[in-house]
Amino acid sequence: MTKNAKTTDGLSRIRCSEPMESLDAQVASPEHQPRQSKTVGWKTTFLSLTNRDFRYLWLGMMAMMGGVQMEMVVIGYLVYDLTNSPFLLGVVEAGFAVPTLALSLFGGALADRLDRKRLIQSSQAGAVLVGAFVAVSIFTDTITWIHLLAASLAEGALFAFLMPARQSIVPQLIGREQLTNAMALNSAAFSSMTVTAPAVGGLLYALVGPGVVYLVITGLYLGALILTTQIGQVKSLLVQENRTFLGDIYDGLRYVLRTRIMISILVIASAGSLLSWPFRTLLPIFVVDLYHLGPDAMGLMLSVMGIGSLLGALTIASLGRWRRGLLLIMGAFVSSLGLALVATIPFYYAATGIVALLGIGEAIRWTLSMTLIMENAEDRYRGRVSSILMMNFGLMPLSVLPAGIAAEYLGGQVTIGIMAAILAVVSTVFLVTQKQIRQLK
Repeated sequence: MTKNAKTTDGLSRIRCSEPMESLDAQVASPEHQPRQSKTVGWKTTFLSLTNRDFRYLWLGMMAMMGGVQMEMVVIGYLVYDLTNSPFLLGVVEAGFAVPTLALSLFGGALADRLDRKRLIQSSQAGAVLVGAFVAVSIFTDTITWIHLLAASLAEGALFAFLMPARQSIVPQLIGREQLTNAMALNSAAFSSMTVTAPAVGGLLYALVGPGVVYLVITGLYLGALILTTQIGQVKSLLVQENRTFLGDIYDGLRYVLRTRIMISILVIASAGSLLSWPFRTLLPIFVVDLYHLGPDAMGLMLSVMGIGSLLGALTIASLGRWRRGLLLIMGAFVSSLGLALVATIPFYYAATGIVALLGIGEAIRWTLSMTLIMENAEDRYRGRVSSILMMNFGLMPLSVLPAGIAAEYLGGQVTIGIMAAILAVVSTVFLVTQKQIRQLK
């Protein structure tokens, strides 16, 4: 997209001729901007954290993702412990997908209409209530998989509004120059929590039960809410149009569809997520049925996966704008290799090391796809554009359902092996045919 890109609707009459850099300069005030640097390397890895508001957003994300990662261990193991059914495990995880898919576009439109900071806070407050509901259900001994399905549905709805607002506010806080670094540090925050939170969650589950874990999860969600309140007033460039809410959504979709590079990035990012994510949810099957171990072992595997994600994210943060398109495709290849090795090697300690590859591939795909999408989007569209990418959060749990059915009949190893093969084929097709992606800097 050129700096003076023209839109084809009524928006072309309102500020369309302004360069994207000038838009970003207005939404990220000079006093909050980090010192600009065009150098790359490990010394600049954490440069974006010199921005006060982004630092609070980042710390809040760490708290929120810590709770999410703990919940992944608890909800998966608890469902399987209650039901001993891979199918119901898939149903509960897929429950997250329905509201996320149904509401993400609405969440993106709201992020382009309302105060993004307030939208983030409202979603975080809802997460606190959901965590408290599950904790009370466990302590009153009324918990069933239905309760967990209800919690999954509620959190899917909350994330549909939280994620577009949180991703689209980053360029407002940080500006364009350090956007790749900021997005990579967001991914690093997520990854750092996957290193410790799953292990802590699994250990607490084994020692004192899931109720205590959900109390900790609720506390982390509350901490994220408090940290977000420390962010200063965010200046908005949102343009008020005489257009309906559905009209906003349609306009955002049309904006994406007329940009070929955005479509290509969305496809490779979605394919990688849909084919690699089910392994996380089906992990209890591997831990219980193949390795004959408990929740602490599962937590350790997720932590190692988090170490891989952290390394991948920090590497991207230090590389800056170096061959990002090719790295995006390579991230999918790394994930397919990790899945293939886990599927063929039935030994716990070997698998625990191998899953680091899954984390590396996931961090590369997620960081670069979000960065490249947001970098090429105008501010007034960023909420809606990010909501389309955020629909992956709905599609990922949804992909667990067919994976759970396949695992019921074919077993976990065969199912993951098939997904590894499909992802390798998709990655090869993109490497060979998508020259525009390969050449992205």
